[in-house]
Amino acid sequence: MPMHSVRDRTATALIIMLDVAFHSIAGRPVSTIDIADRSGLARRGIEPIVQALARSGLLQGIRGPHGGYRLGHPAGEILLADIYRATMHDDVPAERRRGTLFNTVVRPFLDQMEGLLTHEYSKVTLHDFVRQAETRGLQRPAAGPGCFSI
Repeated sequence: MPMHSVRDRTATALIIMLDVAFHSIAGRPVSTIDIADRSGLARRGIEPIVQALARSGLLQGIRGPHGGYRLGHPAGEILLADIYRATMHDDVPAERRRGTLFNTVVRPFLDQMEGLLTHEYSKVTLHDFVRQAETRGLQRPAAGPGCFSI
């Protein structure tokens, strides 16, 4: 299994969350097949990230023939920082990262950059992303009969 950087996982998680927020009408779940098709990502590749997002409570899994995922919270309450935190984990075991240079120079730098990223991600909600998509001309699916938009 290829290792993906935190940046790759975060970008994929942002795509997944935006897709669910953008395409879920009246709380209807969005399937991973549809997310993969629209994003051009492999379904097998997004599954671990979808599961991490569901474990964190950002997505809610719905079982059944019309199942999929919907947001675990309103888009306006989900910060990009929440999505970032849900997808972070070390690709390399800690014991491989020993060494004076790493611990003295590299680790403090990475910690500082992570703090800056988290700070910037905390300024933007998932709802802001949905609004950007709409502002840039992307059309959300229309609600079917008897449905209402949220």
